[in-house]
Amino acid sequence: MCGRYAASRRPEDLALEFEAVPAPGQPALPADYNVAPTKDVHVVRHARERDAEGRPTGGGHRELRVVRWGLVPSWAKDPSVGSRMLNARVESLTEKPAFRKAAATRRCLVPADGWYEWSPRTDGPGKQPWYTTPADGSVLAFAGLWEVWGTGEDRLYTCTVVTAPAVGALAAVHDRMPLVLPPDRWADWVDPELTDVAALTAPTPAELVESLEIRPVGAAVGKVSNNGPELTERVADVSAPADQPALF
Repeated sequence: MCGRYAASRRPEDLALEFEAVPAPGQPALPADYNVAPTKDVHVVRHARERDAEGRPTGGGHRELRVVRWGLVPSWAKDPSVGSRMLNARVESLTEKPAFRKAAATRRCLVPADGWYEWSPRTDGPGKQPWYTTPADGSVLAFAGLWEVWGTGEDRLYTCTVVTAPAVGALAAVHDRMPLVLPPDRWADWVDPELTDVAALTAPTPAELVESLEIRPVGAAVGKVSNNGPELTERVADVSAPADQPALF
C-alpha cells in the first residue's frame, strides 16, 4: 500500500517538470515530508478546455491541481468515504464501482519525493520505517485516479494512489508499492482518449526500481503531526528486513 509519502517541490517547479498549467485559484501547498490521507496534495491531470459559456471546446491541457487524498466517487452520499479509498489496487481497477470509471478516463499523476513503508523489525519488537526515493533526487510520479464530488461552490476534487505488487528489492519491505510511472508513460496515463487500462498499468520498469534507494528512517515519521526533511534522513544500526543487506 501507500499510506504516507513526502512531497516538497514548489508548485512552479512541478508545473515545469510535468509541463502542466496550474489551475486558477489554488492554495499554495507547503513542503510536506509526512503526507497522510485526507491531506491536500498536488496531482497532474488532463483538463478539458471550455469556452466563455462553459461548453467544451474539444481541446485540453495538463493541469496541476490541488486535491484531497482519498477518493470520493461522484455517487457517494457524503465525502467521508474518501478516508477509506486512499489506494486503488491495480488488479481490480476495472471491477470496483468506486474506481472503474475514473480508471477509464480520470487518471492523474501524483508527484512525490518518495514514500514510506513499515516492516517488522528483525532486531527487536515493533516496526522499522523505510523511505524509498530516487537515488539521484529526481521526482517520482505515482499513478493515480481523480474524481469530483458535489456541484458548484461545493465541488470537492479528490484522488487515490494506484498500488501494485512490489517488485525487486521493494518486496523485502512490503508486498505492495505505488505504481510508479517513468516519464515516457506520463502522457499516456493522463490521456482520457486511451482506455486500455491493462496496457496502461504495466508494472514499474525494473530499471526504475533499481534506481531507487531504500533507506531506514527514524520512528518519528509514524506520528502525522511530525514534519520536516529530517524525517527522510537515514538512521544507522538497523537490520535489513528479511536479512537482505542489499537494501542498504
